[in-house]
Amino acid sequence: MDSRTSDPVTRVPLRSTATTGLKIVIVGGFGVGKTTMVRSVSEIRPLSTEETMTSAGVGIDDARGVEGKPTTTVAFDFGRISLNDEMVLYLFGAPGQERFWFVWDRLFTGTLGAVVLVDTRRLADSWYAIDRLEHHGMPFIVAHNQFGEPTHTLDQIRDALDLSADVPLITCDARQRESSKGVLITLVNHLHALSSARQVTS
Repeated sequence: MDSRTSDPVTRVPLRSTATTGLKIVIVGGFGVGKTTMVRSVSEIRPLSTEETMTSAGVGIDDARGVEGKPTTTVAFDFGRISLNDEMVLYLFGAPGQERFWFVWDRLFTGTLGAVVLVDTRRLADSWYAIDRLEHHGMPFIVAHNQFGEPTHTLDQIRDALDLSADVPLITCDARQRESSKGVLITLVNHLHALSSARQVTS
């Protein structure tokens, strides 16, 4: 997916008053837009481990639906957003190909929650991500990254992924900063709601 964004991002240093770092992970299938989302929303120049796709990946990486993708993440993407003077959100974009899934469990360490980015052209690629998050007991939301005109409703996507009603499902455009920020806000609100519910029942 094109990783260019239409919204300019101001690159700012980490505030000296920052005391709390929150970690979230963006997961999903190959070519769904994870690197693009990190780039679009990060206030710093993101750390990226993208490498050029070569013929060595033919027969190993499933590129159906994203045949024009020239690069791939081989470790992870990293970005940062300052929520306020003291709280900083650290973003990690996980690699999408099956041969790099072993990295995911390490990335999940210390993570508060996750975004599962989905592409309806390759919806089955999302099942592993959801399975691993549920295995770790990690809260998550699902964001449908729209590539052009929508072809499926959110209800259809929820049914196809067998998502429970308490998992937020939204649409987004990972190329747009405000849209990506909306995804992260939805996750933060979801985490806050879960935390509040636990305090009420404890």
